[in-house]
Amino acid sequence: MSVTLRAIEEGDLESIMRWRMAAEITRYMNTDPQLTLEGQKKWLQGIRENADVRYWLIEVNGAPAGVINLTGLTRPDGILGWAYYVGEQKLRSIQTALALEMSMYDYALVELGKSAVISDVFTLNKGVIQLHKICGCEVVEEKKNHILKNDDYYDVTFMRMTAEHWREIRDSKRYEKIVFVR
Repeated sequence: MSVTLRAIEEGDLESIMRWRMAAEITRYMNTDPQLTLEGQKKWLQGIRENADVRYWLIEVNGAPAGVINLTGLTRPDGILGWAYYVGEQKLRSIQTALALEMSMYDYALVELGKSAVISDVFTLNKGVIQLHKICGCEVVEEKKNHILKNDDYYDVTFMRMTAEHWREIRDSKRYEKIVFVR
């Protein structure tokens, strides 16, 4: 398995739009968007101009697979948010997920020198919560009925990895190192 990250290009937008609207992806997200290519072009321009966010296209064995992002890059407290999805089902694996998450901690907490990385996960997404725990994340809080989506309320689990904790456990983790390029 070879996982690489690169800048998102206009030619990627149709795939990203398809992935982001797929029911298997949106079931774990706060929204079920109805996207258009024109809207995606505006979104791409917006993220390119926004110093607070950074997005990458995930490629697995050279094939476009998904998107990963960091938010809060300009926050003075050094706390980043992050999210990702692998939209191509045939390219999903636990090895890819572990490599993406732990390499992101290397990038955010070591290379960028940030203080913590946080995420919020629908509590029903037990697999991702378990993945975060395997990587060393801690559960900070669980909020009942926190998100209203399509007339249903969802519980949300908030998780965190601090720079201090990552430094303590990093050497015990085995994963393929993925380079986060600017």
